[in-house]
Amino acid sequence: MKKWLEGFKKFINRGNILDLAIGVVIGGAFGKIVNSMVNDIIFPLLAAVLGEAEFTDLSWKIFLRSELDPTTNQMVDIFSTVRYGNTIQLIVEFLIIALVIYTIVIRIIKGEAKRQRELERQQREAELQKQTEAPVVVEKVIPEDIKLLMEIRDLLKKES
Repeated sequence: MKKWLEGFKKFINRGNILDLAIGVVIGGAFGKIVNSMVNDIIFPLLAAVLGEAEFTDLSWKIFLRSELDPTTNQMVDIFSTVRYGNTIQLIVEFLIIALVIYTIVIRIIKGEAKRQRELERQQREAELQKQTEAPVVVEKVIPEDIKLLMEIRDLLKKES
């Protein structure tokens, strides 16, 4: 039992668990924002265009049969109801969340690519600056026989 508690404590204190917990909390808050945006902004605008006030109440009634109501002795139609309004609302919420996540991910990817290009440019500039600041001095290596011939030449110039 003690070993299990130590393992659990080690598991909980890992950074990944804290990151996950933060992500869940932020995700919940983000979900509320999207839900409000869909319910308070998008669907009222769609209702103005389509003429339907409440999308979650949209439904389609399917006639099943007619039965005799024993209390009133009248024929009553029995329907089955397909409620598709809530599904439409959830699909719109999903599409908004997907759009926002896509936009954020693309911005992050583009930002990373831009930072990488800037880093590479700075590295190239640093290399160019190193090359222009300190020119490489190449010392000529003169073979011994050429040195001897040069000394003879210089001596002959002095004598004449």
